[in-house]
Amino acid sequence: MWKIIENKNWEHIRNTFSWIQDMEGVPQDKIYHAEGDVAVHTRMVMEALLNLEEYQELEEQEREILFGAALLHDVEKRSTTVIEPNGRITSGGHAKKGEYTARNILYKEIPTSFKTKETIAKLVRFHGFPLWVFEKPNPQKALFQASMEVDTKLLYLLSKADVLGRICEDQEELLHKVELFREYCIEQNCLGQARPFESDLGRYQYFQKEEGSADYIPFEKDCFEVVMMSALPGTGKDTFIKNNFKEWPIVSLDSIRRANRISPKDSKGNGRVIQLAKEEARVLLRQKKSFVWNATNITRNLRHPLISLFQSYGAKTRLVYLEVPYQQLKNQNLNRAHPVPQNILEKMIRKLEVPSIWEAPIVDYVCESS
Repeated sequence: MWKIIENKNWEHIRNTFSWIQDMEGVPQDKIYHAEGDVAVHTRMVMEALLNLEEYQELEEQEREILFGAALLHDVEKRSTTVIEPNGRITSGGHAKKGEYTARNILYKEIPTSFKTKETIAKLVRFHGFPLWVFEKPNPQKALFQASMEVDTKLLYLLSKADVLGRICEDQEELLHKVELFREYCIEQNCLGQARPFESDLGRYQYFQKEEGSADYIPFEKDCFEVVMMSALPGTGKDTFIKNNFKEWPIVSLDSIRRANRISPKDSKGNGRVIQLAKEEARVLLRQKKSFVWNATNITRNLRHPLISLFQSYGAKTRLVYLEVPYQQLKNQNLNRAHPVPQNILEKMIRKLEVPSIWEAPIVDYVCESS
């Protein structure tokens, strides 16, 4: 049974986690949060959550996960809060930045399984989503995409506690929005589950196009496959490839970099490495030959154009994400023939974006628990 903390007493929580202490004194706009600073709000959210009947009806592990998300949901208001010239207080981007921080805390400081870690990180990222989903240009697509990343049943309860754990004049209106979100999830068949799609390719194509039906089933040809790796250095990509795709051609950015004596610190040279790798890939793509693209690919901005390239040639793209516990990652990195400096590795951990299942036709997660 995973727990972020055993003792749920607020003073014990405050004394245990420095990031809770960082919330103290961080102001909030009195129009939306007349209760006080971020620490006061977080405590009220925690108490509201514990008192929810729906929370008490959850399985114990779900309760612990949701409790952890409640503590972390505003963790990065400490770094994003600004007082505007007109006196208003904003904290734009705190949820997105909070996702990265929650992931790092649960990866490095509190031993947490991959599934639990990502569930909490995404709850932090989307905790305000139920309040503004209907303001999106396409609420249905926004909901479907969110359901691919976050447990919407737990998200509903976190958002409800977030509203109850504050003092504001529009609280009843906000609670109504949260309930509408729940009803919309039920209507769209994605409460507590990812919206089901009839085919992997159909799901991928739906999220790549502005228009299109989620029920469309595209014709899939028997074709070749491109496996794209996504993992931090030291995770074991080379070993995984050797064990699973031994006979396949490999387009390796590290190999190209070493063959051309290009330093990883050479930003201009790294652009050349990418171009050389794409040239190798295009040769294989034109031949309709399956291969592995071996690189870290730790951000969506790196992965998206490559997946689009592979798909444009008719390849079935399989995105494989690898993860090992933090201490194992450090040890394996040090034992590599070409270890990444620890400060660089830490920077990569902080910017890591775990792939979502809508990013490619097939997304596999190969993760070892702490």
